[in-house]
Amino acid sequence: MQIANQMVWIEGGIFRMGSEKHHPEEAPVRRVRVDGFWIDPTPVTNAAFAAFVDATGYVTVAERVPDPALYPGAEASALTPGALTFHQPPGPVDRYDPYAWWRYTQGASWRSPCGGASGIDALGDHPVVHVSFEDAAAYARWAGKDLPTEAEWEYAARGGLDQAAFVWGDDFMPEGRMMANTWQGEFPWQNLALDGYERTSPVGVFPPNGYGLHDMAGNVWEWTEDWYVDQPRAHSKPCCVVGNPRGPAAAASFDPSQPNIPIPRKVVKGGSFLCAPSYCDRYRPSARQPQMIDTASCHIGFRCVVRGAAVIELKEI
Repeated sequence: MQIANQMVWIEGGIFRMGSEKHHPEEAPVRRVRVDGFWIDPTPVTNAAFAAFVDATGYVTVAERVPDPALYPGAEASALTPGALTFHQPPGPVDRYDPYAWWRYTQGASWRSPCGGASGIDALGDHPVVHVSFEDAAAYARWAGKDLPTEAEWEYAARGGLDQAAFVWGDDFMPEGRMMANTWQGEFPWQNLALDGYERTSPVGVFPPNGYGLHDMAGNVWEWTEDWYVDQPRAHSKPCCVVGNPRGPAAAASFDPSQPNIPIPRKVVKGGSFLCAPSYCDRYRPSARQPQMIDTASCHIGFRCVVRGAAVIELKEI
């Protein structure tokens, strides 16, 4: 392992991707080869994203008026800049109804994570949130980087551990120690915050994995380049090696339960501070979830990669 300009070099290799012990969309386990690449040791922070915005004048998707063509039937008054924010209910709710805790909040953006008067003055070292896929990709281009593929992300997250449940091993709390920023208590109404954080945490405060990477579990979900399908590479034989796999075409990623909304979905990885054993235990390297590319949310961020072993020159941030 080497570090250049605060990126970590991940030597290429073959690993067993996915899991057949958890959620069905993580299966099948398949042998995958990835080439070597550089990766950010933490998610991109508010301070780093602010440097990008200051340098380019970039306006995130959450700060723009939504395109009415993408939301047929929506009232014009509802199409205002904003993003999804988490609102903790006062007591138990129907966990099959995510609207019990999610709210589209006008004015919420990376600058104002909770909307209203909220800000990031004290959150410079926290991961940037409320970034859509387009926003993350724009930052990566500016920084001379890319977003990781799902295979690259999972290979790096595993830290050299073959099929371990978590990025640090098989015990969720080794010797009683919290290893990631996740939800403790009965989701979504009871947050015990035993890890010390109710929402995002500063990057790097929890132990790194075997490759020296922080926050590959919990804190914020992270965008990848791959389009989402429920059964990734299901046709691959366990005995075969798939080299540097990429996801399917964008059209294959549409949500079949919302046929009138033609917005493709990308894979996000890693789980977030809202993931709980009783509801969403997706703070594991094999876990994956679909996310519409227009979505900006208080628990989604990203990190970047640079492919190949060439000498890299990165922007000072």
